[in-house]
Amino acid sequence: MTDVVVGADGVARCAWAGSDPDYLAYHDAEWGVPVHGERELFERLTLEAFQSGLSWLTILRKRPAFRAAFDGFDPEAVAAYGPRDRERLLADAGIVRNARKVDAALHNARAVLAMRARGGLDALVWSHAPDDHVVPTSLSPLRATSPESVALARDLKEAGFVLVGPTTAYAAMQACGLVDDHVVGCHRSRA
Repeated sequence: MTDVVVGADGVARCAWAGSDPDYLAYHDAEWGVPVHGERELFERLTLEAFQSGLSWLTILRKRPAFRAAFDGFDPEAVAAYGPRDRERLLADAGIVRNARKVDAALHNARAVLAMRARGGLDALVWSHAPDDHVVPTSLSPLRATSPESVALARDLKEAGFVLVGPTTAYAAMQACGLVDDHVVGCHRSRA
């Protein structure tokens, strides 16, 4: 696999971005860009949990429906959801209708609110940004976890989160800019 591909627009990108317009837009504008804020981080962690076992492209294409279904990922609104809201979510064909993942989103929203007294979600997530992350020169082998993602997953679980293991935590770290895994040669790489 070639690690960097040059698109029809002449721009070199990480090969995973391919040529799909949704992937290209995500790669160029979001992936690896630092994200702060309770709502924003709750959204990314929730979407990463929903992505587990699925293509990220599926989640990207359903993200507008997820945002509508989950009140823009406002943790206070989601934490207040009751049985009717749960049933509404499970009936919503615009999102991934997985009961375990829906339940985790509702549970995790409550955990976000509880974290406020201890510094909040933003402080917890960003405390795991590595000091010495090395920008990859190759997509092979693809990293799925790191010592920091293992620690982040552990700390999120201790804070009450569910469905957030080291792999999900690492994907969130990539999505939220805690690590920059744009390979050397990609126009977005910091190397």
